[in-house]
Amino acid sequence: MQDIHLIIIGDEILSGRREDKHFEFARGLLAERNLTLAGVCYVGDDTSELLRVLKESFARPNSITFSFGGIGATPDDKTRQAVAAALGLPMVRHAGAVSEIEAQFGAEAYPIRVRMADFVQGADLIPNPVNRVAGFSIQQHYFMPGFPQMSWPMMRWVLDTHYPDLVGQQQVVERIIIENQSESLWVDWMEAFERQFPDLKLYSLPHIGDDGSRHIELGCVGVPALATQGLAAMQREVVRRGCVS
Repeated sequence: MQDIHLIIIGDEILSGRREDKHFEFARGLLAERNLTLAGVCYVGDDTSELLRVLKESFARPNSITFSFGGIGATPDDKTRQAVAAALGLPMVRHAGAVSEIEAQFGAEAYPIRVRMADFVQGADLIPNPVNRVAGFSIQQHYFMPGFPQMSWPMMRWVLDTHYPDLVGQQQVVERIIIENQSESLWVDWMEAFERQFPDLKLYSLPHIGDDGSRHIELGCVGVPALATQGLAAMQREVVRRGCVS
């Protein structure tokens, strides 16, 4: 199974001028296919930082990456240029992208809008169902606009077109609440649990109430049959320790 990552680009996200909605959407879209995210990176429009993030992303093996933002024609949109720099390839004007822009805007495609047809050499198009200004893809990286009404159907198109068979196993979450306990008392047991169930993802979330009360949410994530076994093991340990859950 390939890892899936997001890159969400824009100073407006980091400054709080605009609230990111791509993460929640992408997580939900992937969940429809029983897929999960391996990582999310937020980065501003600064060219050097964006270049660093992209170089690291392209170097990551066996990964699919969806990028949102920064592919417009204004000076603050630097994603297209940063991709070319990260790969050490020239930018070229993509004839198919030019045709789409011309079909949408006619003579008004020039001289500015047509710049959005300049992609890294070797890029393929991601069709934009809203205004026909395409996104682009290269090396399993998919670059889309920051506008949700455009990028969200484009991400769905990528998954349906390029990865129709990429479907994960159904995952469930099993959890218990352990009252008046500290995580440190459970570390040895959690390490033993991970050895016993290497295909489950174990998690521990401590909580401290306003009144100082404590509890742990202890859980595991995995395929249903295995997660049920993990839950039973957690419940047995709670009983053995005489804890309240």
